[in-house]
Amino acid sequence: MNKDKIYTESLASIANFSFDSQVADVFTDMIERSVPGYRSIITMIETLTEHYAQPGSNLYDLGCSLGAATLSMGRGLNAEDCRIIAVDNSATMVERCRKAIGRVHTCAGVSVVAGDILTTEIDNASVVVLNFTLQFIPPEQRFQLLERICGGMRPGGVLILSEKVVFDDMHLNGLLTDIHHDFKRAHGYSDLEISQKRTALENVLVPETIPVHRERLLNAGFSSCDVWFQCFNFMSMIAVK
Repeated sequence: MNKDKIYTESLASIANFSFDSQVADVFTDMIERSVPGYRSIITMIETLTEHYAQPGSNLYDLGCSLGAATLSMGRGLNAEDCRIIAVDNSATMVERCRKAIGRVHTCAGVSVVAGDILTTEIDNASVVVLNFTLQFIPPEQRFQLLERICGGMRPGGVLILSEKVVFDDMHLNGLLTDIHHDFKRAHGYSDLEISQKRTALENVLVPETIPVHRERLLNAGFSSCDVWFQCFNFMSMIAVK
């Protein structure tokens, strides 16, 4: 695993964060050292897939990056005659995801697609994963995406939505942000790295509150939804069609 050193040196100007080849090279290290509970979420995607995948259905990993959630879905898939469709708009991520999937013989039914999740057709789905993906979609386009996902799902199907979140209570929001930064320091990031990456993400990753996510999911057509995992200002929700 390559170590994330992208923001180690002081940069004269900081470009907006993007999922380019530089990020792809270190993405696994970056996300595991940056997102509290990430490994637990990936592990439980396997369990949720085991519970909710329906025979003869499609499973989607939207914004698949290097395929960690895709592989977890593959491990948990016991239902017969299913397809897993992994989608990402980064050519580098797609290329490396295909290689990762190709090394696992149990994932023969996986297709890795280069495409925009905003226009990806969702059809006959029983499990859909948006794992730290929606936060990179412009807020004004999020409802239409979730509505389209719900419209392409089978009754009883589930959406697993993992996101960084903010809180209306400013004291709590500040506290959890500080704790998150302590988490990153404990995993070897310097204050300079934390500051520069935060600047790079500022106009790219737009977090929302848990109540906003919950209300939008219900308005998009899901019958129920709630948080099943939370660690500091990171959470994962499950929404049932």
